[in-house]
This record gives sequence, structure tokens and C-alpha cells, in this order.
Amino acid sequence: MASTAELFRALHHGGTPLVLPNAWDPVSARLVAEAGFPAVATSSGAVARVLGYADGQLTPPDEMFTAVARMVRAVDVPVTADMEAGYDLPPKEFAERLLETGAVGCNLEDSVDDVLVDPAQHADYLAEVRATAGADLVINARVDTFLYGKDVADGNARGRAYRRAGADCVYPIYAPLDVLPELVAGIGGPINAHAAPSGPTPTELAAAGAIRISYGTSLHKHLMVTFRTLLPSLT
Repeated sequence: MASTAELFRALHHGGTPLVLPNAWDPVSARLVAEAGFPAVATSSGAVARVLGYADGQLTPPDEMFTAVARMVRAVDVPVTADMEAGYDLPPKEFAERLLETGAVGCNLEDSVDDVLVDPAQHADYLAEVRATAGADLVINARVDTFLYGKDVADGNARGRAYRRAGADCVYPIYAPLDVLPELVAGIGGPINAHAAPSGPTPTELAAAGAIRISYGTSLHKHLMVTFRTLLPSLT
């Protein structure tokens, strides 16, 4: 029988885009699974806010691993965890602790404290995570190029380096819709793109070549805005 990680990996190669609304606690994870999505992705930014921390690797690793494990226990579909840049953990320890949660995938981003990490350094980290986890983790390497004014050439170079290091998928977050086809062609392999309630839509991103589409913190932010607007009517 194929492992859960292998089943999740296969969703990146099935021709149908893999849409992943990001969850932040067991309740939201269950809602995603009950809606029929084949997997649950966590949002590190939303989890951080729920736990009382700001985004940006400020959540203590023990608390983030515990939060991920709770979401894994809450659903019967694969869970992939957004783990920022690894919380300063050595890659072997990071991979072992994430596997203990029951997650079968992870996002790892290539910026820390609003600064892009050297791509060779990040590739080495990804390679060690891969060596430790083997096929039991589906690695989504987030490329933060477009957060910091870099161009498509930088995104392609980083993406190719991370693919060579063993990443299953590359996530050039906030890449403009019109450059996604160039990134798809330049990086090779599955590309993750970022959707939001206000757009771009999964249909638009899939047409540009994305095979995995996730929402990051956008769903949590959208719901918190709605919650805030409801409060005055409750007094």
C-alpha cells in the first residue's frame, strides 16, 4: 500500500490542480477536509496569530509542532505544514520532529528576518531535510524572490537549485500572474502559486501553469475582517 506521503505527492502530478485552502486549527482543518479537499495545508502565519505570536519565525517550535499535530489528528486526509524557515532547527532535527507530528509535507521558505537567504545555503538545508525524511515528506520550497524586488531570473535560479536539492514542488510566492508561465518553464516540475479571496483565482493560476494552489494567511485574514465587522452589531 502506498504511503500517505506518496499519495500526497501523486496529487502534484495528476493533471488536476491541487487546491489547498490553508487551515490554522483543528476546526478549520476539519472544515477543509469535510468540503472534499484531498489534503489540508496549514498556514504558519495564521497559526502564529491564533497562538498569540506575530508571523516571522516568532512562534516557539514546540508550539508550532504541537499545533500541527493537533490538525493531523483532526482529519483523515494528508496534512502538509507551513514551517516558515525551519525555526532555526538543524535540518535533521527539524525533519524528525515534523515526521513525529504525522504531517507528510512541509513548506520551507528562503528568507529570514525579511532578508533572502543565500540560495546555496538554503538548498543545503533542503537536501539534509530530504536525506533525513526520505520519501516520507513532500517538500515545497518557497521562493521569496517576489517579496523583495528580485526578478524572474533570480526566481528561476533559486527554484532550480531547490529542485536539485530534492524539493518536490517550488512556491514562488506572490509571483505576478503574467510571469508564472516563465517560472513554470524555467524551474521545471510542479509550481505552487498563491491565491486569495480577492484573486487571483485558482482558475487563473492553473491557466498560467500552476499545479498546486494555496491561500496562505489570506483566508484567516479575510475571516477576521468579517468577524470585526460583525462585532458592532452584537452590542
